[in-house]
Amino acid sequence: MTRLSVEMLAADAPEPITSAGHAQLGIAVLAGIVVIVLLITKFKLHAFLALTIGSLTLGAIAGAPLDKVLTSFSAGLGTTVAGVGVLIALGAILGKMLADSGGADQIVDTILEKAGGRSMPWAMVLIASVIGLPLFFEVGIVLLIPVVLMVAKRGNYSLMRIGIPALAGLSVMHGLVPPHPGPLVAIDAVGADLGVTLALGVLVAIPTVIIAGPVFSKYAARWVDVPAPEKMIPQRASEELDKRPGFGATLFTVLLPVILMLAKALVDIVVDDPENPVQRVFDVIGAPMIALLASVLVGIFTLLRPAGFSKERISPLVEKSLMPIAGILLIVGAGGGFKQTLIDTGVGQMVLDISENWSIPALLLAWLIAVVIRLATGSATVATVSAAGLVAPLAADMSTTHAALLVLAIGAGSLFFSHVNDAGFWMVKEYFGLSVGQNIKTWSVMETIISVVAGGLVLLLSLVI
Repeated sequence: MTRLSVEMLAADAPEPITSAGHAQLGIAVLAGIVVIVLLITKFKLHAFLALTIGSLTLGAIAGAPLDKVLTSFSAGLGTTVAGVGVLIALGAILGKMLADSGGADQIVDTILEKAGGRSMPWAMVLIASVIGLPLFFEVGIVLLIPVVLMVAKRGNYSLMRIGIPALAGLSVMHGLVPPHPGPLVAIDAVGADLGVTLALGVLVAIPTVIIAGPVFSKYAARWVDVPAPEKMIPQRASEELDKRPGFGATLFTVLLPVILMLAKALVDIVVDDPENPVQRVFDVIGAPMIALLASVLVGIFTLLRPAGFSKERISPLVEKSLMPIAGILLIVGAGGGFKQTLIDTGVGQMVLDISENWSIPALLLAWLIAVVIRLATGSATVATVSAAGLVAPLAADMSTTHAALLVLAIGAGSLFFSHVNDAGFWMVKEYFGLSVGQNIKTWSVMETIISVVAGGLVLLLSLVI
């Protein structure tokens, strides 16, 4: 099916809820973002509340009726949660199963047994990338940093030489590879194909994580040479288990969603017939919800049962995994509400109208917008959701591959230079026992390298595919 032209889409699109001109809309967008930034950074307000208030501010300054602004925000919130809420929940359950069963530790220990010396940073990248596939970034940090600290102490390695590769693996997965929430929301907003985005995301992620991880860690270790802080090296919970799941079974469970989604993308390309029975089957089993659900169900038998979990312990584990994601769901949902408010007030069309007169490529524009919002709010998810809402109209006449690259450009920009307004900045600083300056020279620079390298690779791919 061919994409409609921008003109046809504009003709079919609903009327904006305000008649404001470009100048007023531009001021409204800036005011909304400034309000969100100030509420998050200065007043320490939760991002959900900040995004809600920012959306109302945007609509008010744009001259839209308040009842219509509320309707737009609620519709965007509901649509976003409906699109990614179940996926976030299933990912959280899988992550909890992986951690509590000892499966994550089994992967870690198995790989580390085979690594040593110069290969250790590469092992840490591999560990973080594999473990980071189903986990939220914050969960990945909590799970992996204790391992990083133990490896650094046990092997007498520089903390940065081991830690930076692990953080790079987690961060790249978080920003570029679905089923993480940011890429999923951007895929939904832009209308990109998930399988194609996943395949291209992995293609961009591999060289990016190599440069930002093992390569950069050599320099980071020279700039900041610190030992692993003793007080931050806890015992791993999995040591209390009588038995841990096997390495192969654990790895298969973790990779199952990715395998199913990639298989769907491959069948779609090879068969290319929506009515074909084989393609219809893979369209179902490769759908993100089914793929993650399958992994969770398989995990009951490959992760929990070998670890000695009875049927009575499975339900409480699921319940505990869902409690921490309430805030994430609300932030993602409110980000979707902000995105819808941007669209309904006509901001998306404004960006499209203005950008038509620019010589700047659409992918570079998407990256720059995500960078600005990331620097301002400190949240990669907020940057991804907001930037996706702003540049979504640009995808109207793009091919399937270029729409996927637009998502990756947004994801790359959302990782740019984490600093003091980012919760991840403080998590890394405290776990590693660094000063603010040391953290900027290592963690913040690493994030910037990821953003620039991934953004450059996306632009390069756009020229050849």
